[in-house]
This record gives sequence, structure tokens and C-alpha cells, in this order.
Amino acid sequence: MVHSLRRTPRGLAIALLAAAGALAQAGTVTVITSFPKDLTDAYKKAFEAAHPGIKIEVLNKNTTASIAYIKELPAGQRPDVMWASAPDAFEVLARDKLLTAAPEVKNPHTPARIGNYPINDPGGLYYGQALAGYGLMWNTRYLQAHKLPVPKEWSDLARPEYFGHVAISSPSRSGTTHLTVETLLQGEGWEKGWTQLLEIMGNAAAVTDRSFGVPDGVNSGQYGIGLVIDFFGLSAKYSGFPVEFAYPSVTAVVPANIGLVTGGRNAEEAKKFIAYTLSAPGQQILLDPKISRLPILPYADLKVPVGYPDIQAVAKRAKVQFDSKLSESRYQVVVSLFDQMVTFRLKELQAATRAIHEAEKRLKAKPNAQGSDLVKQARGYAYSPLVGSDTVKNEQFLELFRKNRRDVEVSKQLTGQEEMWASKARANYAKATELAKQAAALAK
Repeated sequence: MVHSLRRTPRGLAIALLAAAGALAQAGTVTVITSFPKDLTDAYKKAFEAAHPGIKIEVLNKNTTASIAYIKELPAGQRPDVMWASAPDAFEVLARDKLLTAAPEVKNPHTPARIGNYPINDPGGLYYGQALAGYGLMWNTRYLQAHKLPVPKEWSDLARPEYFGHVAISSPSRSGTTHLTVETLLQGEGWEKGWTQLLEIMGNAAAVTDRSFGVPDGVNSGQYGIGLVIDFFGLSAKYSGFPVEFAYPSVTAVVPANIGLVTGGRNAEEAKKFIAYTLSAPGQQILLDPKISRLPILPYADLKVPVGYPDIQAVAKRAKVQFDSKLSESRYQVVVSLFDQMVTFRLKELQAATRAIHEAEKRLKAKPNAQGSDLVKQARGYAYSPLVGSDTVKNEQFLELFRKNRRDVEVSKQLTGQEEMWASKARANYAKATELAKQAAALAK
């Protein structure tokens, strides 16, 4: 026996390692999510206490990175659960057959809809776990110190007094920001929506790398106003920061979702975790002041703080009936276009916006017809989308952005397209700045 062991130490070691790996994975549910640690830690602690023997492993990635991560891994090595705010992200995974139905996890007390939007996927591939709306958070002390009015609508943030006081994260790095952008585009229409968005972004002080950077900056007074998902503003307010939050009329209320990933390691344990998040004890966790999310269960089933937002009322008055399939169809176009026009060109957009504001201020004091015409031209260059509404409906154009970027030919085409957008945006902002300065010079 000793002789046999000496002859196969390598084989024995590999077998032992494999067995150890299998034991390590047994009873472990891997959850990939964009949610903050305050939320995931609370669920991990509560679930593990309620289900001894099952451990929760959290992989924190932004939504776009989560989708890519799941797609890249083979079956048997994928995370067990996807948990994120963006319903269109789940549509992407569903289209690629990377989600598995688990009807047994559903809570029968869950309402069918929020407004006109189904809380659970009609196809049964993912489930609403919380509700979310999109709006504005602001630091009350900051606004008082800078003598700024409280904004009520997205369009307010395009006004010159808000220049340098606004923050947003990049939709390519934040699924919730993508939903905020898409809500505005759906509410106003593609062309008008982009114009309004670019006017607001011209007033932006920063485009942060992660969605958390915006509420952190508003909480600390680094920024005055942030475009955020509601729980960022609500959790800050209920945690004692000098912050308020409001839903503009152009908003949408949609579910944040959770789903079982096809090809995960521990489907049965994962189902128990999903079911727990949808149960009354799991929903109650959302109402912790540090989390402050909106539950899917009726308030009558839970202990809800006094004055908590009535999300059903918000949904009834919201002007946007969010179309997740439309959002999914143009997801990559929107995030790429935003990066090329805003994230990577913010300084140029800020310069054009500053020049336009200055020209308009001077022309208001000393009107000049030619100057007004030049400002109008400047606005056209600065605030027009580089992709028209007809193009974004072109299926062939959209399909290019859905292809695997690791393919050399696909990567070449996409890089060429994005470089063209970047070059055009740079030229447009330079022209807008030039025209606005010419207009200002005429107001003498």
C-alpha cells in the first residue's frame, strides 16, 4: 500500500484537490450583483442564519460587467444568481438562454404589476425583488450655500445656474444609470431626449466610474445634485445625511430583479436564496435605513417607516411606461454613444456649454439678431445626438453592437464606429464653442 501511494502522489493530490473543491462548492450560492455591500451583507447574514449549512458568496460587479462575466464562463462554472436593478439586463441574459425558470420561488402575495409594468417576467425567467424609480437627489446645505433652487424636473438641470453642480455615473459602468438615461430617452423621445440629456451633461461636474460615486459625492457635499436611482437618495436621507430626493414627472417605476443563472453550480440552494429575498422577512430587510429600497410586497404585509414613499402612487403619475425590450434592443448603442459624447468628451462639452451660457447671458442684456442665430447654431452642434432616431431603429445597425467584441472583425467595426463618434463629438463641441464666443462678442 505504501509502495502504491509513493508511485501516485501526483494523481492522489489532484484527486484530493478536486474533492476539496467539490466540498467547498457544496452548499455555497454564488450571487453576482451590482448592489452595495450594506444590502448584500444584510441578506447574507440573515439568510445564512435562517439556512445553516448554506453559504452566500457575493461577486460585486457592475451590471454590464456581470452580463459579460456570465456569458464568458462555461456551464458548471457560472454564478448561481444574478441580482440587479436593470430589467433590460435580464432581457439580455434571457435572450441568450442564460436564465432558468424557477416558479417555486415566487411569493403568492406579490402583486402582478407596478402601474402597467409586470413585477415578474411574463416568461418566468426572473422575478421582481424590489421596486425602483429614478430621479434627483440633492444636498440641502450645498444648495443653500450656492443659492440654488431645488430642481423638480430633469429639464431644470439644463439651466445655467446649475453649471458645475451636477453629477452622474457612466451608463456603461452602471445599470441603474443606464436605466435613468433610457427613462429620459423613452419619456422625451430619442432626439429630444438626447438633446435634453446633453444639455444637462454640459452642466455636469463629473461622470463617476461607479454609480456609488454620485450619492457619496452628494452626501459629502462634493456635488450638489445627482441623477440616481431612488434608493441612493432615500438611504442617504434616512441615514441622516442632509439630502433630499424627488421623482420628476418623467420617471418610470420598474422592478429590480433576481434570477437563477443557467449553468450555475448549486441551483437548489440558489432557489432557496431567491425565495428568501422574496419572502416577508427578506422584504423587510429592504426597509433598513441604510438600504431604503422599495419592497414588492404590499406595505400591509410589512413594518414600513412613517412617511415612506408610496411607490404605487408614484407609478400611477409617472409619465413613462418603461419598455424593457426597447431598452434591451439598443442597450449597447446607448451606453457606447454616451461614453463617446459625454464620458470621454466631458471637458469639451463643458467648454461648449459654458460658452453658450455666457453668450446667452450677454445677449439677454444686449439683444443681437445675428448673435442669437449663432447661439442657435452652437446649440445644434453641442446638443444633437450623433445617431438619429431612424438609425437606432435599424436592426442591422443594432445587431453589430450585440455581437461578441472578441471577434476581431466585430471589434474592428465597433472601434471604427466609436472613433468616428468621438471625432465628430470633438469637432462639434469645438464648433459650438467657437460660434458661442462669436455670438458673445456681438453683444456689446
